[in-house]
Amino acid sequence: MSSPETDSLLAPRFLFRFSVPVLRRDLIWTLGGVELDESYRLLNLAELDAGTADRERSFADVRAAWSHEGLAFNVRVEGKDQPVWCREGRLEDSDGLQVWIDTRATLNIHRASRYCHRYVFLPAGGGHGQTAPVADQLLINRARENARPIQPRELQVASKLTKTGYILAAFVPAAALAGFDPLQHRQIGFTYAVFDRELGMQTFATGAAFPFLEDPTCWAALELVER
Repeated sequence: MSSPETDSLLAPRFLFRFSVPVLRRDLIWTLGGVELDESYRLLNLAELDAGTADRERSFADVRAAWSHEGLAFNVRVEGKDQPVWCREGRLEDSDGLQVWIDTRATLNIHRASRYCHRYVFLPAGGGHGQTAPVADQLLINRARENARPIQPRELQVASKLTKTGYILAAFVPAAALAGFDPLQHRQIGFTYAVFDRELGMQTFATGAAFPFLEDPTCWAALELVER
């Protein structure tokens, strides 16, 4: 058991600016989604906060890949006893993945620019019976300028519910990422949050104690590298 002094420490993730490599994958999306192997797993930066008051429970395996066509993500959530809670009309309250992407990696600005995007992917909650996966765009609060609104079905998502959670695949095409140019900009600003009503929240760059929902200085960087 950690001591009160240890629990009062500032979350270590806040003390560093992280840059995490993400591998290229040429076949990045198919009609059935995409499966990313172990080499695409993102580092679980939340583990650095173990022993602090801001520690989070790790319950999601999150993977990412890039190509000139866009960015793909895989999420596997396990350990649930309750069914997923997803509602297309309540995106921010639902179980699922949210990602924040800054194609210019301007990590020193506190208000999002038009190059900053926020997308949400749910394993269920859409269609007849609320069983279809959902992909949509969310606004970033206090943004200096909002990103271009996406077109219907521009984002792609596929999912499979399991006995203890779900598997989710998501794709953000380059057309939905203003300024996305891997040849000129190999680094992008990025963070994610996997929300779950039962298990809590798992984040990437900084946790709930910081305004990562709206402040790009709370995000990390992804390095778009070749295999």
